[in-house]
Amino acid sequence: MVVLSQPALDLAKYSLLRATCKPAVAAAAADIPAIDLADPDAKSHIVKACEEIGFFKVVSHRVPIELMTKLEDEALRFFSLSQAEKDKARPPYPLGYGSKNIGPNGDKGWIEYFLLNANPLPLFAPNSKSLIAAVKEYVTAVKKLSCEVAELIAEGLKIEPRNTISKLLNEEKSDCCFRVNRYPPCPELQAVGGKSMIGFGEHTDPQIISLLRSNNSTGLQICLRDGAWVSVPPDAAAFFVNVGDALQVMSNGRFRSVKHKVVADCNIERVSMIYFGGPALSEKIAPLPQILGDGEESLYKEFYWREYKTAAYKTRLADYRLGPFEKNQNSERF
Repeated sequence: MVVLSQPALDLAKYSLLRATCKPAVAAAAADIPAIDLADPDAKSHIVKACEEIGFFKVVSHRVPIELMTKLEDEALRFFSLSQAEKDKARPPYPLGYGSKNIGPNGDKGWIEYFLLNANPLPLFAPNSKSLIAAVKEYVTAVKKLSCEVAELIAEGLKIEPRNTISKLLNEEKSDCCFRVNRYPPCPELQAVGGKSMIGFGEHTDPQIISLLRSNNSTGLQICLRDGAWVSVPPDAAAFFVNVGDALQVMSNGRFRSVKHKVVADCNIERVSMIYFGGPALSEKIAPLPQILGDGEESLYKEFYWREYKTAAYKTRLADYRLGPFEKNQNSERF
């Protein structure tokens, strides 16, 4: 965590400052597909969004707003503890509390966070019982939502049975995790001409799908197929869904795992809560047979989720993780 009462950083020299990248354009709300789960055609809209962007938001999702705000309040209560108290939580390698350092390979961000195994949830810090109780209630609801989205994907792709994908998220040993990120405001940015501070660097999510909910703050950006970065308009009542690397493989590249990042704001605190739906470590990942057309070859090698997760954990955020798992490693990168 960055403590702003300390002497101001020389941001012009700070490695997280984005000084030369092409600025993101503000995305109109229509640029991000908004899918009403009560719509009879929701499955078709979801498949189209997965194919074209790899990202969409869902409304009419039946997760009570009270669960979202309760967890956000509990998370902020934890983040408001003294640094000494937060540091009692084990470092996030792989689980626990972290600040500024993201992963073990040198990536940094204007961020503090906690990362937990969602199946089951651990008591990861002293006095975190009320926080974990709120996380359990929230994760139960969002896991159900992730399975609903996965089943709509299967329906839209005409995959039988309907739970072909969702059962991977729902099985007893599924490797799902949950993360809460806090991006503190960064007032010093005003002194350097409006440049952006990286809160979380560009990356794709390795799992099948990710469901994100944030407070009503900007900062999230996604990369479109043409390479342009666009800002995602906030919607505290909706969930944003990312296609993950594993689903890109399962769809044989028909869906894309979307690159995304977060930039810090001068004055506004951002809090995001992300559920990552992954299969069991022993599960094999390969293009689904129902996806492959007559004579169509798999673009990817078959691999175990444990193998891919281990390889991904050794990379930097921006690395193209799927490259070594492609059959033709010179093929187009999404």
